[in-house]
Amino acid sequence: MSSEISPAAASADYAPFTHLTVPNAPLYRQVMRAFLAAKERFAVHLRPEDVYAALDAGSRPADVEAVTLALDKLVGWGNLRADPDHAHVTTVEDWYRRRFIYQLTRAGEAAEAALGTYDEVLGRRGELQAVALHDIVTQLRALLVIAAEDEPDPAKTYVALSVLTARFTDLADNARAFMGSLQRTIDLHDIEVEAFLAYKDRLIQYLERFIQDLITLGGRIALLIGELEQQKRVGPLLRLAAAREAADASPEEAERAEAVAYERWAARWSGLADWFVSGEGRESQARLLRGRALGSIPQLLAVVRQLNERRSGRSDRSADFRTLARWFAQAPDDEARHRLWRVAFGLHPSRHLTVDADTLADRTASPEPASTPWGAARPLRISPQLRRTGSYERRGKPRRVADRGEAKRRLAEIAARQTEETRRARDRLVTGGPVLLSRLGELDPLAFQLFLRLLGDALAGWRPGTTTTVATSGDGSMEIRLTALDDGSTAEVRTPEGVFRGPDHLIDIVDLTARYGDRGASVPVPPPEPVPAPGADTYPRPAEDR
Repeated sequence: MSSEISPAAASADYAPFTHLTVPNAPLYRQVMRAFLAAKERFAVHLRPEDVYAALDAGSRPADVEAVTLALDKLVGWGNLRADPDHAHVTTVEDWYRRRFIYQLTRAGEAAEAALGTYDEVLGRRGELQAVALHDIVTQLRALLVIAAEDEPDPAKTYVALSVLTARFTDLADNARAFMGSLQRTIDLHDIEVEAFLAYKDRLIQYLERFIQDLITLGGRIALLIGELEQQKRVGPLLRLAAAREAADASPEEAERAEAVAYERWAARWSGLADWFVSGEGRESQARLLRGRALGSIPQLLAVVRQLNERRSGRSDRSADFRTLARWFAQAPDDEARHRLWRVAFGLHPSRHLTVDADTLADRTASPEPASTPWGAARPLRISPQLRRTGSYERRGKPRRVADRGEAKRRLAEIAARQTEETRRARDRLVTGGPVLLSRLGELDPLAFQLFLRLLGDALAGWRPGTTTTVATSGDGSMEIRLTALDDGSTAEVRTPEGVFRGPDHLIDIVDLTARYGDRGASVPVPPPEPVPAPGADTYPRPAEDR
């Protein structure tokens, strides 16, 4: 009997997978699962009787001989190895009788591991792991603490990076599997209608909760990644982890093993950064996932609406035509069918036309037979106005032309007033140079709205590591330059509706519609305080604040 096949042959023709495509494939799968279960119990060899007893009672063969034939087939394909069994020999006849014990080969074990992975991936529905986002934030903060040390601990660095990459890999894989299963759920391929309706509310709540966590924690993760990269701490940490991983390599392979490990860690970090941080002309995977999850909610609601329509028996055009065809088939005679045709499709005489006495007299003198084709019948003169609008021309004097001069004058006054208010708001916001946001003073509602739009345009271009940004208003009339401060101060802008608070910044607002020097002297804002040179620790404060 043939023993274990060579690894080269197994890799060439994948013989250990042959038992999946032959008759009795379910029996072969059960036999291989019995060997895997025995391996977990540290049982190396199994006899045919042991395999027969391990099979499911509802699907096992009638006798052991069928199992023995299956074992021999699996030996021939390389999944199992057969060795002579002399342990239970008591007579000469038993010695010459064909008896073997079987065990898994490396090829057979590898084939079953591949099939187990296939079944797991195929049956995985995935999940959106909000807990993984918290774990990633925790590990990134731990890396910041480790990187701040004079001599970072290689063991702590390796453990933190390992946990970080493991949690990130789980998050990405499960999110991808979940969105795939969610699309199958939306397409109604693998879920029953009643189960979907009961599952819908919980699924939408689940999506909304994850989206909220992804927005808050995803932004925090992006900031932590940007902080590590800005401090140039990522490379040294990755080298420490690579050296730790390659510590057990042989001396002649140590350098190469460390280089390979560093490339692997660098690729993992690059994948993590690309997943959470958007680049030039490229959206991050977290943002794409958020958009896909948000888009799936209205799709789910549309599916629910479609299911409700189906359950309520809502009719559509095809169903109407099938019902009409059944009515035609059930009609007693042709006259009833013609009457049904006229009622269903509106092919009845036109009754909206006006017929005068002369027309009636003319038709009485020379009647038109009903069988006369339309093309051969006498024409019927219809007014173009009647054909176009369904009514005759209006008789009488034409309508008077409305005088809209007063309305135009009011509109012009409103437009002029709005233009003047906008001009005053622009003049109020123009700083005439860099000033602190906290010194902007109190703003009226219109000026405050314009200020919020300018501030939103400036913050829209803010990225991790940015200190200064420049933006132009949507109409191109104003420009704002915003510079961040590192002193932790807070600014307050007072309005009649309340107080606007936030981190203090250095702002410079310019009116692009005014020529240089035309309006600089008429700006009704307090004079800008002197701005310290770059690198200064403090900004001047009024005496009452000191």
